[in-house]
Amino acid sequence: MTTDTNLTRIDLERWILDFADQIIQQHLILSDLDAASGDADHGSNMERGMSALLKSVPDWDGAATPGEFLKDVGMHIVSSVGGSSGALYGTIFLRMARAVGGAPTISPGLLSDAFEAAAQGVSERGKVKQGDKTMFDALAPSVQTLKAKLKEEKSLSEALTSAATAAEAGRDATSDMVARKGKSSYARENSRGFIDPGAVSVAMLIRSAARTLA
Repeated sequence: MTTDTNLTRIDLERWILDFADQIIQQHLILSDLDAASGDADHGSNMERGMSALLKSVPDWDGAATPGEFLKDVGMHIVSSVGGSSGALYGTIFLRMARAVGGAPTISPGLLSDAFEAAAQGVSERGKVKQGDKTMFDALAPSVQTLKAKLKEEKSLSEALTSAATAAEAGRDATSDMVARKGKSSYARENSRGFIDPGAVSVAMLIRSAARTLA
């Protein structure tokens, strides 16, 4: 990270590499969770996409701006991660890229705006709201917390750590919810008692950001 706390493309690369590694290590857990009420492929879909992403590292453009890098990640995920996970995770990074634009570095405020745009994109793309038992139940509170902590003039490190904790609380809260969106919704009451796998992977994404960007 640069000394003025603005994030560079290199910082973002470190975040994405860490997240990909976490997904690959824990993809069986994600698929087991998905098997409880879905089609058991969230982990395998994400693992396939992240493995393909890691193989593309030698081809990454070292001159790309942060926004261009985020766009490349989003397009890669759309093309390599199957199912709704690919569309939704692609939306996260493409909306972040759009929010960042051509900025040479990303300030904490701009990072907050980018995450807020990502959450809005997931809500629109998936037609979901909090309480539907989806990844949005982890993403939305983490973004709200990040924004609030930065408004309180907390450091980026403190804000991201709090955001990761909020994401994990949102993840855990999905256990008591009945799925209203996606294939899990077909299970209706039988979906209660299981944590949503998308909320788990999103909590991993935010914890990874706290670990690598702060």
